[in-house]
This record gives sequence, structure tokens and C-alpha cells, in this order.
Amino acid sequence: MKSVKSIPDKILSEQELQQQLKRWRLQNKTIVFTNGVFDILHEGHIASLSEAASFGHILIVGLNADASVKRLKGDNRPVNKEQARALLLASLLPTDAIVIFDTDTPLDLIISIMPDILVKGGDYTLEQIVGAKEVLANGGEVKIVPLIEGVSTTAIIERMRKD
Repeated sequence: MKSVKSIPDKILSEQELQQQLKRWRLQNKTIVFTNGVFDILHEGHIASLSEAASFGHILIVGLNADASVKRLKGDNRPVNKEQARALLLASLLPTDAIVIFDTDTPLDLIISIMPDILVKGGDYTLEQIVGAKEVLANGGEVKIVPLIEGVSTTAIIERMRKD
């Protein structure tokens, strides 16, 4: 019988994440990091998270806090609160840890994690990816994964408004 008790345990504070990172690094695990809002989880998110997870042993997802989302996307976002979004991400097989950050970018979080591989979606160029310079300077890699055409949270919200 499969246990789901561990799903909320994947949601970590930055301090808890640092402790877990030490354990994973002692086990020589390849650490992959990606981040986003993940407001309305859709097939594009699943595809990009699955591909990101394939690059290493451990996938850490940085999740924008509600206040951060409002600053970046406007007062009507997020649709779902940060704890609900974190729980949904934690329930996915590809994810190993979820950490919520309240800043506009995850730069400080990326620097504190210093992943082996930093992953972003194909709507970014290498020059636009926050933390890319730091990860590359540390000997890590940056990967850009393709997006599924026409699938986005914004498009889903627009369709809902029209219906």
C-alpha cells in the first residue's frame, strides 16, 4: 500500500532544505533546481518538471510566495494560495523538495542551494535566466526545456473568462 503521508514533508523551509542538501550531497546526488508560480497546474508544468527531474537525482522546486506572485502578475493572481500550490507540486512524482520564496526572483535561493543543474522553460534565453551566471561560474549547467505550445496558466484563465 502506498503512503501519502510523506507528501507534505516535501515542503521545506530554506533552513530545512539546507540540512537535506547536506544529506543528498553526502550521497553524491545531482541536484536540479527550477522555479515558478505554478498557479494552475497544467500539462506544460508536468512536462517541464518531468524533463527537469530527468537531468539529475533530486529536483528542488522554488515556488513564488503569494506576495511575490501579486507583485509579478497583478492583484488577480495567484488563483491558488501558496500552500495549495506547494502541496500539489509535492504530490508529483518528479519533485523531491518544494521551497517557497518571497522575493521577486529566486537569486538568493539559487545561490544558497547552488544546484548542479538549473532548469527553466523555453520562454527564457540563457541571458534572462536568474542565477544562470552564478551556477555556470560554480561549474554547474543551465538547461532550457521546451514549452508545450499554447499551454499556459494565463491562457487557461483567459479561456475561463470567455466561457
